[in-house]
Amino acid sequence: MALHFVEPIPAHLLMWQRVRDYAVPPSMIENATARRAAGDWAGACAAARIDVDLDLRAVRDSHGTHLATRLRADLRRLAPDLLRWHMPRIAPDGRLRPGLTLALARYGDPGDAGPQLVVRTPPAWADAGQRMSLTLWDDSRDGAPEHHPHPHPDRRFRLDLHRHLWDATRSAELAHRCGADAPYRPAEHDPSWPPDHWAHEAELLLRAEGRPRGALTVRLGARRHSVLELVAPDDSHAPVLRPVREAPAPQQITALPVLPEAAVRSHPDLELLRAGLLRAERLHPLVAAALCAPGIAGTASGPVALPGPARPAYDSAPGPTDPHRVECLGEVHRIALRNGRLAAVDHDPAQLAREELLMALGGPGLPCLRAIDTVHRSPEALPAVRERLGHGDVTGALAVVEGLLGPGAVLREGPLREALEAAVAGRVDHGLFRSGLVPVHPAAAATGGRGHRPRLDHRLPGEMRRKQGSRSRPRTGLNR
Repeated sequence: MALHFVEPIPAHLLMWQRVRDYAVPPSMIENATARRAAGDWAGACAAARIDVDLDLRAVRDSHGTHLATRLRADLRRLAPDLLRWHMPRIAPDGRLRPGLTLALARYGDPGDAGPQLVVRTPPAWADAGQRMSLTLWDDSRDGAPEHHPHPHPDRRFRLDLHRHLWDATRSAELAHRCGADAPYRPAEHDPSWPPDHWAHEAELLLRAEGRPRGALTVRLGARRHSVLELVAPDDSHAPVLRPVREAPAPQQITALPVLPEAAVRSHPDLELLRAGLLRAERLHPLVAAALCAPGIAGTASGPVALPGPARPAYDSAPGPTDPHRVECLGEVHRIALRNGRLAAVDHDPAQLAREELLMALGGPGLPCLRAIDTVHRSPEALPAVRERLGHGDVTGALAVVEGLLGPGAVLREGPLREALEAAVAGRVDHGLFRSGLVPVHPAAAATGGRGHRPRLDHRLPGEMRRKQGSRSRPRTGLNR
């Protein structure tokens, strides 16, 4: 019998699969959509865990009524849950790319920076809760926060040329902009030559930079880039991209426009659908309406059941289903929720009290009580709780814990309690960063101003020792 080897699933697709499971829960989408439909754009941002750091009255006083009107219109079109869905992320956990300032809209003339609507992510040491902040950035004014590691808009990560990734009124453009409506062709192993739609994206980029034609750079991977030139034989032919004839100097390359990452990489939702790793029902409603419309190549055809008010099974907390069964005293006993707590229902309360006292004194307890103790300290759903906490979904994590242990349970020492305590401590660090009280990582003081990495010894703070000793480094989740 011939052996058939199954091709392994790429790591970046597995990461995006977990991101789609936990990063933007359906409850967030439902709440943000309801508030946006009611005209409450600030409430929609709050539901999507986005802090608003701008005042429309101050913008009107400093920049004029015309810009304030345009900004208010963009804020009303903003779907903050859709923005979180499409934000750049890093491997292997799929968290938001830290320390990023990303432009959503530019209000200056082509080639002029001008005021920009930007969204910022905190640095990695203060990213607990995975919150973002929305503000107006102006290069001509000294309004950039000094405590943010990268307060200026990033040239590589920008969405002002891809409004369909955050503008609810233009979300239907996703299928065309990501190539979903084109004939499906497997990706080439050599990414050195750009896809067909890169020329159109390059034309949009150069037009926004005030250049009708010219050269630009494309990042292909870690320390790999390509310098291309947008040319057209005449006005009746579509522009095409081709490699430059002579490689420019490194100083000239850094000054060239950079093709945004959203235009370079394949859309993760489209890859997940084509690989069969994601169902259309688990997509964001606006994304599902764009990618799963009839006629889209390589995706599900026909009517699609979009997520409604009811929360699907992958987001809901496990309820009190069949009780756990444990072999105890030669019999099979049940463990189930009683009065808001997990209890051994087949034992007498007096016997349980004696056995719990015996366990507290260090003696062996009943198998039922040991099983309950194990569930309290390290339940089977601990990975799901950690994933939710890592992506800032504290409400979903607590719902899972309450579904396992009951709302009246008291957490005991163990991995579950440590995960919840770490999430609380991380929220405190985020608050200190937001207030500007701690502008840098607390462990940075261990360098003593020497400007070099300290030695790994007992005097180094634990958090910095863990990061210094780790071999893994954050990598962009969009890279393959």
